[in-house]
Amino acid sequence: MTSARQEAREQDRRDQDRHWAELMRAAQDGDTAAYGELLRDLLPVLRILTRRQGIRPDHVEDVVQDVLLTIHRVRHTYDPARPLLPWVAAITYRRAIDLSRKRGRVAKWEESGSDRYETYSDPDANKGLDAREHGDWLAQAVASLPPKQREALRLVKLREMSIAEAATVSGQTPGAVKVNVHRAIAALRALMARDG
Repeated sequence: MTSARQEAREQDRRDQDRHWAELMRAAQDGDTAAYGELLRDLLPVLRILTRRQGIRPDHVEDVVQDVLLTIHRVRHTYDPARPLLPWVAAITYRRAIDLSRKRGRVAKWEESGSDRYETYSDPDANKGLDAREHGDWLAQAVASLPPKQREALRLVKLREMSIAEAATVSGQTPGAVKVNVHRAIAALRALMARDG
């Protein structure tokens, strides 16, 4: 009897995955209703998969949101002839690892405590900070970059395109896009260090 029950559960899983694959195929063809249904169906599954990765309960939703954004960004790479759940599980696994690594780096280097902050009474002391907060400094810094670096940075970092997509849009090779993004970031860091 348990064997029949297990077979029935397994068949239900296969049917569900087949349905999800059909929804993703429709979403890839531009069906927004199918895409919305797929994402709603996947939400509880994503939460379960995230918890299985040992993510703290207060960070589960962060990973789930990151997974949803990743699925949205790379949905064109899904092969509808294959099951959807392993593809989604792999994305969830990677985003959970990314969050764990990020939290580890933050915990290692950041200190908290109200005694760590200083304020200055001199209004001129915060002029540079005010300009950065309003985006003026960053806009000027990005505008000072060479055109190809500026375009690569805008496509990859701001519009969140893949390297291949950015290469197609910009007419650069994927290698050139990578190099230009790297150089743009390095130039911005140098400007920040200089303007301190």
